[in-house]
Amino acid sequence: MDQNASARATSLSTGKVAQGIRRRVLEHTLAHDGGYLSQACSSAEIFASLYTGVMNIGPSLAPLFPPPFAGVPGPNNLHAFTGSEYNGAKSSAFDRFIMSPVHYALVLYATLVEVGRMSPEGLAQFNIDGSTVEMIGAEHSPGHEVTAGSLGQALSQAGGIAMARKLRGDTGRVFVFMSDGEFESGQTWETLQALRHHKLDNIVAIVDVNGQQCDGPITDVMTIEPLLDRITAFGVHATKIDGHDIDALSLAANSGRTGAPHVILAYTDPCRDIPLLNDRRPKLHYLRFKSSDERHQYQSFLAQQISTGAW
Repeated sequence: MDQNASARATSLSTGKVAQGIRRRVLEHTLAHDGGYLSQACSSAEIFASLYTGVMNIGPSLAPLFPPPFAGVPGPNNLHAFTGSEYNGAKSSAFDRFIMSPVHYALVLYATLVEVGRMSPEGLAQFNIDGSTVEMIGAEHSPGHEVTAGSLGQALSQAGGIAMARKLRGDTGRVFVFMSDGEFESGQTWETLQALRHHKLDNIVAIVDVNGQQCDGPITDVMTIEPLLDRITAFGVHATKIDGHDIDALSLAANSGRTGAPHVILAYTDPCRDIPLLNDRRPKLHYLRFKSSDERHQYQSFLAQQISTGAW
């Protein structure tokens, strides 16, 4: 297979994974009468790209069905674990993945199912007492390596990991998935300053710039634009792309600059491929059905997508 044909095949596969992510999250939202659906709409191509070729990770070392919560890490708990094994071994050559906006956990779980790293039955454990498949992911949740704490802290944690890897001579990178609301936090900007100072060019942050947060449009809460100019003013390499363009995501992820961290600003649509969500603008953060009629509309939409082969 020539290079162009290989790229087309990868894009097709990644596109199917992205649609599968949206379908699973919509199915979950219907089954549980609520869910973080707009986050799946905006970030599906990002997660699909990360897990189908952008990240260099090994096979999952975790069980397909997630184990129950074993308690918090500590010197007296030898059974504690993280969810990082779903991303393969922590080899010096493999990339690491850090999840920052942990309310996107459902999207990550759906991704793990779509790429065969977690079972659909595991996803059914979502938010059940004693399960690690938590609504707000923590270090023990599938695909998570750290507890991100309050929004805006994971980039700092990833920076520490990246620095340790740099000092050890690891060739693998550290990928961080972020949301645009984190750029309202001073800690994010302090971290970018530190990453640039220490020349941590082994860290790549991919930001879902969907323009939404729990209180509505980001423009109504706190102005963050011009985001590209503000980031590059710190000496950080930044790239602005269409976050639904699979080829652009792959190209950007491999276009870093020596001596500087890389931030990919992936501008996305929080209603992508589910136009019914547009009726809920400007409040899109969490979908809870207002009536049985509205729920039926989403059920009908899902059935149509499946029957036509779109999903």
